[in-house]
Amino acid sequence: MVPVKIESARISILGAARSGIAAAGLLKSKGAVVFVSDNKRREEAADEISALEKLGVPFEFGAHSDRVFDADFIVISPGVPSSSAVVLHAVKLGLSIYSEVEVASWFCRAPIVAITGSNGKTTTTTLIGKILQNAGRRTIVAGNIGPPISDFVLDADKASVVVAEVSSFQLDYIDTFKPTVAVLLNITPDHLDRYGTFEAYMDSKFRIFMNQDPDDCAVYNFDDEAVNSYCRGLKSELLPFSVKNRMGAGAFAEGGKVYLVENGAPVFLIDSKDIRIPGVHNLYNSLAASLAAWRLGVGKEVIAETLREFPGVEHRLEPVRELNSVRYVNDSKATNVDAVWYALGSFDSQVVLIAGGKDKGNDYTSLFELVRKKVRAMVLIGQAAPKMLREFSDKTKCVMATSLDDAVVKARDEALPGDVVLLSPACASFDMFKNYEHRGKEFKRLVMAL
Repeated sequence: MVPVKIESARISILGAARSGIAAAGLLKSKGAVVFVSDNKRREEAADEISALEKLGVPFEFGAHSDRVFDADFIVISPGVPSSSAVVLHAVKLGLSIYSEVEVASWFCRAPIVAITGSNGKTTTTTLIGKILQNAGRRTIVAGNIGPPISDFVLDADKASVVVAEVSSFQLDYIDTFKPTVAVLLNITPDHLDRYGTFEAYMDSKFRIFMNQDPDDCAVYNFDDEAVNSYCRGLKSELLPFSVKNRMGAGAFAEGGKVYLVENGAPVFLIDSKDIRIPGVHNLYNSLAASLAAWRLGVGKEVIAETLREFPGVEHRLEPVRELNSVRYVNDSKATNVDAVWYALGSFDSQVVLIAGGKDKGNDYTSLFELVRKKVRAMVLIGQAAPKMLREFSDKTKCVMATSLDDAVVKARDEALPGDVVLLSPACASFDMFKNYEHRGKEFKRLVMAL
């Protein structure tokens, strides 16, 4: 249900990235008078300008003018910080602010499966989508994973399923967003440069459940203490998953086997070793995806077969090549410390780790022991390199690099036969690249050129 009148409403959109442009197209199609504002320099925005001109939506680049505030409400893109002057002034004026996923949900007739967490969102979202597709369900996979929900929501009917990865930045500005199945994978410190405190970041993630009722369900990580503590008080149906505990509901892994729980009794799903994507973090992701699909009526045979076949996602522990008995692995999506911790734990070999980028207020303490044991050398890049040098120089050999190109060459020189050269940055990419995908593709190009 649309909580505000859209036809003829004046709506300003902050940010002309993918989600902003998608929201502009959706709202204009519903009769709104839309204006898009982005502080990116006009000469750097050729693609965005072309897209907006095709939509017939007026826009401005280079700064946010007062025209932004001549609106009934504002739609905010994830890349626009809540602390920015334009947002603070909108709040002062009493303007309502919504995220693109909130706006898209107003027009969605299909059930929504929403996935969030500090790590594993993209893998789990993609895996849920694949299971549902293999079950013959019409499935739209969108959100923070790539294409915005607004691009597809009008095509989704009641027989469809929308599977959406949602970030904390998108959840900050929801109002009525109500997923039929909400999945919370984990919460570890991330984006502290935006939130200031871990508690504020957690509160943002928990908003995924805020509009659910007993007809909806919450799929959550029982082994994450903060997540488990919060979810026990929810009104929705509780479906926990665990790799450490035998569960009376939900799903669990025990003795090398994965079980779903039906009417309080465990039902065998698959041997853990038969799940194609490796690592304990992917065991958690597989449990969460299986539960979400199970809750939507998919049979366990389809779920198990998909788990056997699913190869993982690009930029997440993605094998690139082997050269001179050294394996090169692209984990560009590891944009926080916890993701690197899981990545390092996935290898028995010694690792030459390429890390760095835009630091997000990271605390690297949890990596110290693993780095001492498993990392032959660290090759450091980007704005975070000096901080990481201070943190890790007494744990392993550290080498500074001026670019990713330089880092790949230096990592090759440090590696011995049998080692893994791993790009797992623990940082955002925005100091040197458009996004983590751009960084990962460039790493793969450089590795293939060695």
